[in-house]
Amino acid sequence: METIASKGWTSDMVVVDLERAIHEHRLPPGTKLGEDDLSDAYGISRTIVRAALLALSHRHLVELRRNRGAFVAQPSVREAREVFEARALLEPRTAHSAALRMTDKGLAILQANIRDEHAALDAGENGRALFLSGQFHVEIARIADQSTIEAFISQLISRSSLIIALYWRRRAALCETQAHHALLDAFARKDGDAAEQLMKSHLLDLVTSLDLRNVAEPPTSLRDALKR
Repeated sequence: METIASKGWTSDMVVVDLERAIHEHRLPPGTKLGEDDLSDAYGISRTIVRAALLALSHRHLVELRRNRGAFVAQPSVREAREVFEARALLEPRTAHSAALRMTDKGLAILQANIRDEHAALDAGENGRALFLSGQFHVEIARIADQSTIEAFISQLISRSSLIIALYWRRRAALCETQAHHALLDAFARKDGDAAEQLMKSHLLDLVTSLDLRNVAEPPTSLRDALKR
């Protein structure tokens, strides 16, 4: 049976795995990412670990603190507002474009994403559901065929996950089920105006699901957070 330390990890693979662990809240904001611990967990050199942490810092998911090491980022209230303001600027118009370019294949991908998200929620896997919810938004940007904006949205979605982990107030932060279904209906009709307005409302609802008083506690162990 393959273990996490027997996979032959590259720095890019570690970036993807750590980003997903952050997105799924297995590594909450403030978690210390010790180089030795990560090296042991993945069975890789500290050089590869450092390269991965540097890449994640460029995506604003990890903070590199001088003489203290690396930590999962803890977005401030100001940063939280900026992230959702940026999403509000980009995603409604992207949803409009996606609706006009929608294909049967694109619809099938979005439908499968929603099914998987529901299954994760039913299984009590809120972190996985949050990841899938974010992927729904990234997939919309892919369907819109706007690669530059897709890259921005992907990064904003990952940072949103940190914000939700810190300022979670209600389950709606996972994304309202009805909101995604409504968007899917608009996409099926290729109704760009409806998709744009629905995305605006959806993002506003996400913002109102946050409570700036709540702060998540880091896990006790990196191994526990990263194990499968």
